[in-house]
Amino acid sequence: MTFESTAPVVVLRPARTSDVHAIKDLVAPLAERRILISKESVTYFEAIQEFMIAEIDGEIVGCGALHVMWEDLAEIRTLATSDAWRGKGVGRVLVEKLLENARTLGVSRVFCLTFEVDFFVRNGFSVMADQSAVDPAVYSELLRSADEGIAEFLDLARVKPNTLGNTRMIRQL
Repeated sequence: MTFESTAPVVVLRPARTSDVHAIKDLVAPLAERRILISKESVTYFEAIQEFMIAEIDGEIVGCGALHVMWEDLAEIRTLATSDAWRGKGVGRVLVEKLLENARTLGVSRVFCLTFEVDFFVRNGFSVMADQSAVDPAVYSELLRSADEGIAEFLDLARVKPNTLGNTRMIRQL
């Protein structure tokens, strides 16, 4: 007796510039619910090489980015799935791929800023108990970055309006 699997196959691939509109479409409903922050198209184009795309039957159903912050530290950003596919494993496979990419790059810790605490706990992350996750010399270097994600990681006052209610989480690889 044979059984056919009806589970859809999630295909992951690096993002292309032509995916920016789909990324914006995935982020838009989450930004409306204040789960993610909407960004200008130029920001997505500038970071397109950081993004992975999840497709099912040729349809883009998810995205996520890995942004290197320091020698041993990266951030998962803009993790989004379409409403129709939320809760069906798309986010999990994206996180697994982004963590694999982090390992390949030599990163040993991955950070995220999220409202989806339970999801990230299920994926091996824990709430950052120690707000000083980097040594003072690295902290000083990171302060020179104009990147908002690094400011969020450092918990700087200037980004507090963007981070209210979010939880800072980290995973050791």
